[in-house]
Amino acid sequence: MKTTIILDMTKHYPVLLNELISIISPQCGGTFIDCTFGQGGYTKKILDFPNTKVIALDRDSESFKKAEEIKSNFEERFLFKNMKFSQLDNLKLKNENIKGVIFDLGYSYTQIKDDKKGLSFDSVGELNMKMGINDFSAKEAINMLDEKELEKIFKYFGEEKESKRIAHNIVEDRKTRNITTEELVRIIESSKRKKNYKMNSSTKIFQSLRIFVNKEISELIYGLINAAKIVKKDGIIAVVTFHSLEDKIVKYFFKSLSENKSISRYMPKGKEETNLFKLINKKPINPSVKEVNENPPSRSAKLRYVVKKEDFYNFETDIFEKFNYLVEIENYSKKL
Repeated sequence: MKTTIILDMTKHYPVLLNELISIISPQCGGTFIDCTFGQGGYTKKILDFPNTKVIALDRDSESFKKAEEIKSNFEERFLFKNMKFSQLDNLKLKNENIKGVIFDLGYSYTQIKDDKKGLSFDSVGELNMKMGINDFSAKEAINMLDEKELEKIFKYFGEEKESKRIAHNIVEDRKTRNITTEELVRIIESSKRKKNYKMNSSTKIFQSLRIFVNKEISELIYGLINAAKIVKKDGIIAVVTFHSLEDKIVKYFFKSLSENKSISRYMPKGKEETNLFKLINKKPINPSVKEVNENPPSRSAKLRYVVKKEDFYNFETDIFEKFNYLVEIENYSKKL
């Protein structure tokens, strides 16, 4: 007899939690950095192991409430910072044995359903999409960027095939009104020539705007670079992605720094040259059928990780050159 498990959809369920814990081995102790604290799923599980400490970061100030709950139970072993993970190198980490740095690049259920953030196409009112520590909102992007700029945001950040048509119709509509969330959804739906009954018509456009507003491309790149600097030898960097653009960046960073072309020029004299990372699995780890059945939003998740081979801080990476075309699109924000 098949058993159906119904989740409480007001809660956030940390994706690939068991797989992540088996990779980072908190039972061996050490300090871990949870770069995307959110509802604290990974952090709480790590702190279940007695010789661990967690430094948690989140740009969303709303996460502070959940952090205070955890702090009350683990005062000596938990520290929360309301900051972007691109600023990892600003942490005061003297004498900290950083054994793992974790990124979960998804949004929690509570964030998606928060109308004030306006992350979802089900939201109402003014466009926002700011996750915290932002310079502009989706309202400014949609109502102020030109047609070509909007088209590129939709095409490259959302992988939207009808980006040109949607961008044109937005620019035409905004001549007579400001574009709200509901208006944007209407424009997208009316612009679509082919309907995808497995996905809401607005999904990719809203994804692209979230990426643009929160500068998620450069945030991820700087986050990965700084994680590679601060994690100790034999430590782990683990990243859970939810769409192909994120995964492409993580895959390239890990692979390139695990190959000969990543050899550091800053190794101490007399020390044999080595690559920065050891790549254990070339393919990502995906959620089990059981997890997807229990938590459908996990279906697109991919977990990749690397082990740091040496304790050097400086290394070369061409990741910005590789994804410069995406960073240039992010730079449209300078107009806002």
